[in-house]
This record gives sequence, structure tokens and C-alpha cells, in this order.
Amino acid sequence: MNAFNSSLEKTCRRQRTLKKSVSFSGIGIHTGRGVSLKFCPAKEGTGIVFKRVDLPSQPLIPATVEYVCETNRSTTLGIGSVRIHTVEHVLAAIRAYEISNLCIEITSIEPPVGNGSSDVFVEMIEEAGIEEQDGIIPVVKIQEPVYWSEGDIHLVALPADEYRISYTLSYPTPSILQAQFHSLSVTAESFKNELAPCRTFSLYQEVSVLMDKGLIQGASLNNGVTIKDGAVLSKGGLFFPNEMVRHKILDMIGDFSLVGFDFLAHVIAIRSGHASNFAFAKKLLHSITTERCS
Repeated sequence: MNAFNSSLEKTCRRQRTLKKSVSFSGIGIHTGRGVSLKFCPAKEGTGIVFKRVDLPSQPLIPATVEYVCETNRSTTLGIGSVRIHTVEHVLAAIRAYEISNLCIEITSIEPPVGNGSSDVFVEMIEEAGIEEQDGIIPVVKIQEPVYWSEGDIHLVALPADEYRISYTLSYPTPSILQAQFHSLSVTAESFKNELAPCRTFSLYQEVSVLMDKGLIQGASLNNGVTIKDGAVLSKGGLFFPNEMVRHKILDMIGDFSLVGFDFLAHVIAIRSGHASNFAFAKKLLHSITTERCS
């Protein structure tokens, strides 16, 4: 089992779930098929789990790093042959609102895409309301820097009294992606106002290839931002001048939630994506836990 390193500084907070169940239906961005997702309150100690209610056995998949099986363009959880793709936008909202226990019932292999952001999941949480539970959950404060680098991708977690993420986005081209930066302390309020509306984005040439292969049958200008020759193609234009880097932070919050507990640190990232987020989450988990048998 995982046990916290005794040298770490820890505080605690009450576990939290939702007051009632709440549902949303839409289409999956990859399959284009209809899918329903339902947030169900869960008892203390459950954690965050997905439940594939469309399958005969209705298997459960915990939302932790141990069950990550793919990080190509999104984060996929799996157990055996069962998969759930693109979980990061759902998990980001759940982490921002500090929900500890929740069963997420889903009727297909991916959540509904909504508008390509976390807006709809924030709305679901606020509609249901949050309920504090009697049990407590640790909040671990990072004591020493943790870092990970590969090529021109870099991540470091520094000791801090808050959970803050600072991200630098830098693509060679087009010019709109050559330099974007955003930094914020992660709270429910900052997430709702500064990150949740920010949609997934892709370069046109990437989208074109995926569409030709039939891999994003549910994608449209209603649920994402496409960049072609420096022009932004999306419904309503950009919501923020630096919407792309804000979406990267949204993804990172979802991916880092897979560590499985709350932590305080200032995470600084340069050009990180799902694969590097996952690698860093594993290293972070290892650095603040020790393995022992009970």
C-alpha cells in the first residue's frame, strides 16, 4: 500500500462528495456517438471511480495513475480490456472543487465532449451541490523540488503554501502559439472563471489527419479551436487571448488529480502534454510516498 513519507508536512481536510446525482448527455469527440455521464455521490473512502454501465459487468475503474494506459493526445484509463478515453476535462473540474468521493457512471468509452472544455462538468457539480463528509483526507505539502525533463519539455514542483500552476506554451509555428504564459492558484473559483471555459485546440494539419483516419468523428468548431495558417477557427472566436495555454493548465489539473490525493506545490511547466504530465505525476507520487506492506 502507499504510505506517506513521515518527513513530509501534512494537513487534513474533510472528505467531500455531491449532495445528489446529476447527469449530462452529449457526443464523444472520438466516436461521435451519443453518451451519457452521471455524477453519483459516493461514501467516504471511495475515491473517484468511473463505472462503465453500458457493459454487462459494469466494471469500475479508479481514477489513479495505476490505471492510466494511454496518453496519446488525451488521457485514457483502463482495466483489462475496458477503456475510458479523454478523462482529463472531467477530472479537472472534480479536482478543482475538491471532490473526494464520486462514482462517475458512463455509457460509452468516453465522456461527452460538451464544448471541448470543463464548463459542463462545473455546471453539474454546482447543480448537485457539495456535501462535506465526516472522514478526513490528507493534504501533502511538497518539501523538496521534484523535476522531470525530456528534450524541450520540463516540469518542476516547488514547495509552496498553495496549489499553483504556471505554464509556458511555445510552438515553433504559428505565431499565436509561439509564446503564451499563464499562472494561477488552483481553486474552485479560479478554475470556474479562468480555466473551465477554455477549449481543446489543435493545428489544422493535425485535425485533418485525424479526421481522415476517422479518429475524431465528433469534432467540430462547436467543441474545439482549430488553428490554420495563423487564423483561429472556432465558434465565437477565442474566449481569452491565451485560451490555449489556459487549456493546457486545465488538462494538467486533470492529469495531476490521478496522483490520488491533494498536494500543495507550485508546478512550473514548459511545453508539457499528457504523456509528460503522466510521467511527472508518477514521479511526484513516488517522491512523496513510500512503499510498504501492511
